[in-house]
Amino acid sequence: MAGSLDGKVGLIVGVANKRSIAWAIAQAAAREGATLILTYQDRFAEHLQDLAATLTPAPQLLPCDVQDDAQIDAVFAAIGAAHGGLDFVVHGAAFAPREELSTGFTNTTREGFRVALDISAYSLVALARGARPLMEPRGGGSILTLSYLGATRVFPNYNVMGVAKAALESTVRYLAADLGPQNIRVNAVSAGPIKTLAAAGIGGFSTILGVVREKAPLRRTVEASEVAESSLFLLGPASSGITGEVLMVDSGYHAVGM
Repeated sequence: MAGSLDGKVGLIVGVANKRSIAWAIAQAAAREGATLILTYQDRFAEHLQDLAATLTPAPQLLPCDVQDDAQIDAVFAAIGAAHGGLDFVVHGAAFAPREELSTGFTNTTREGFRVALDISAYSLVALARGARPLMEPRGGGSILTLSYLGATRVFPNYNVMGVAKAALESTVRYLAADLGPQNIRVNAVSAGPIKTLAAAGIGGFSTILGVVREKAPLRRTVEASEVAESSLFLLGPASSGITGEVLMVDSGYHAVGM
């Protein structure tokens, strides 16, 4: 797969720190020759600057709160001015207020539900809308988001994030249908449980890891680097006929019943 993204320009949203799956994807994409743009929230700016300094070529860094349409518009305007177009987008934005993950699902607040769905699912729509005019002149592109098995099965303390991931996976299919005529593909990778910043907010996460290690066909969890390699496939030319897909990268855990 060496050089599979040579000459490609990609936007990656959602890098929080070195444990982020989005960061693993950024490292892999840079290795394969992509020119990258990374966005950050103010609280993660210093972390991202340190990480970005380890990539060659150095990525463009842009602030972006995915709840703010003006900031999203500014990101795509800057990409257009600097690069003239865009070939792929990686959407790794996901969030739910911590208190929504530490109580019964019935106690989910209206505001907590809104925030989780806005950041974790609607933001993919907003990014796809911004990417479209930059991808069309280049003959199309690839949009990839990150999901989890909690979209289709109940996990302890995942609560409203499970609902948000279900909405995200449905969004993938609707965007794939809407953008397919422009040769813009939209897919998701559903990763097994990984110790990321987001996972730290889920009570009993270590128990989930233990169950996966015991029950998954491969008898282990997955590494962020493995998710990144699968993501490269969906971003690159080898997957040119694939869209509207949720690729499971979870050591086969999704396939077992007991």
